[in-house]
Amino acid sequence: MHKSLATILLGLFICGGLYLLGNSIGKSLVTIRAMERTVTVKGLAELEVDADTAIWPIRFTEVDNDLNSLYKNVQDKSDKVVAFLIKQGFTTEEISSSLPSIQDRQAQGYVDPNVRYRYAAQVTISLYTKRVKLLLSMQRNLLDLAKEGIVISNQDYNGRTEFLFTQLNSIKPKMVQSATENARQTAEKFAIDSQSKLGKIKSASQGQFTINDRDSNTPNIKKVRIVSTLTYYLND
Repeated sequence: MHKSLATILLGLFICGGLYLLGNSIGKSLVTIRAMERTVTVKGLAELEVDADTAIWPIRFTEVDNDLNSLYKNVQDKSDKVVAFLIKQGFTTEEISSSLPSIQDRQAQGYVDPNVRYRYAAQVTISLYTKRVKLLLSMQRNLLDLAKEGIVISNQDYNGRTEFLFTQLNSIKPKMVQSATENARQTAEKFAIDSQSKLGKIKSASQGQFTINDRDSNTPNIKKVRIVSTLTYYLND
């Protein structure tokens, strides 16, 4: 009789323990599932900045029927371009010249009757400078070179000035913070609309920074853009 009672009591204790354990595990699962309620949002930050570096390939073409005369004219006009740049305030360290590209229009044995000159030289003098504003103001004075018989090709794609922004690291922290704040505002609005409370960040992903011209007319003004993706927990 005593053994039967002991067996019954032991069974009751085991059942009670299993119930409590199961109840505890059930509550834990509910908590975990609640923590899995999340919202993923994107935050955008944009900033307009001035280019801090300019690269200007100054290109002009010289033609002649005599090769020696062509080389002489190329050298004379190249010297005039360099002198013009120095007069505008640039230094020789900012100016570099490459060998001219010479084309013999009769090299293939076919002579176009409409071509007056046999030789054509493509000349490029490069200006690499951090003084972007000086370059922009100087380009308005290109008429002075035209008076010397030097026609600069600015419309040619290879002759366009390239403007760069190289100080991205100096604005990265501020822009990432701005993108994060923008994302949080969106997440908070979602939480309110869904009658929830915004919890901690589950994960965050920083997108790539992009730098583009603000528009085709002002390539010296850049638009820097970053999109960050954040996932927040939602709590009841």
